[in-house]
Amino acid sequence: MKLRTSFLVFALAASASAGVIQSVRAALAKGSEAGAVQELRAYRTSQGVTAELLEAESWVARAEFTSRRYPQAMQFAQDVYDLSLQELKKRPLDREPHLPMALGAAIEVQAGSMAAQGRRSEAVAYLQQAVRQFAATSIRTRIQKNLLLLTLEGKPAPALDGVVLPKGKPALIFFWAHWCPDCKAEAPILMRIRAEYGPKGLAFIAPTQKYGYVAGGADATPAVELTYIEQIRRKFYAGLMEGPARAPSPVNEANFVRYGASTTPTLVLVDRTGIVRVYHPGAMTYAELQQALQRVM
Repeated sequence: MKLRTSFLVFALAASASAGVIQSVRAALAKGSEAGAVQELRAYRTSQGVTAELLEAESWVARAEFTSRRYPQAMQFAQDVYDLSLQELKKRPLDREPHLPMALGAAIEVQAGSMAAQGRRSEAVAYLQQAVRQFAATSIRTRIQKNLLLLTLEGKPAPALDGVVLPKGKPALIFFWAHWCPDCKAEAPILMRIRAEYGPKGLAFIAPTQKYGYVAGGADATPAVELTYIEQIRRKFYAGLMEGPARAPSPVNEANFVRYGASTTPTLVLVDRTGIVRVYHPGAMTYAELQQALQRVM
């Protein structure tokens, strides 16, 4: 009886851990911050501080930021940040996915809120320090993305390992991942752009990287994953990366870190002089790309 009771307690705790993120996000989807906070408090009372709790609270911080309630967003983000640092005294950051997600979001919301309130230089300094502090972790690329959002446009494009940016030509850099549905959805738009602007001198570069797995999340050796990447390239991106004017597609993790490409796709437009004119984590519409290209071309 005692063994059964212990098992039930463990099962209930596991269920609560799995559900707090979904419960908080469901409350936020209904526009109920109060409901989300109530879910956080109930969970923390019964389970204490866990990585799942911190990720759940980071969603509240993100919701406040999206609603432009910056002081509230920063308050939630700071709480997540402080509690995450306490957790890091007990364990490495990348032991599981929830704590990196929470800490990365907290840093992102803090910096974004500073910049939105006219404290851009403070946000840049904050992110620069965070890049140094978490350089050896999985959230480095995400922090770099937020730093580049504030600093890269108007600056020379960083070098790309495995390919040289063309001199005297504009270039569109398309960071993609083999698992990424948004990247595949972007492909027809990019092929249309290539057909229109390629003859006018626009170059395409399509970096990607290895993630350690293939279809269905199955673990894979580098050789197996490279073969899978090539299969995805031919299936979904043949019009962009094949043929006489094939877009170079280096497979290199360093490029993703350098360009902060934690979001895929990430699109970067470089002008004829090598200056970044658009840095855009996430998909872009044909109209958005065309408008940007008209300025550069």
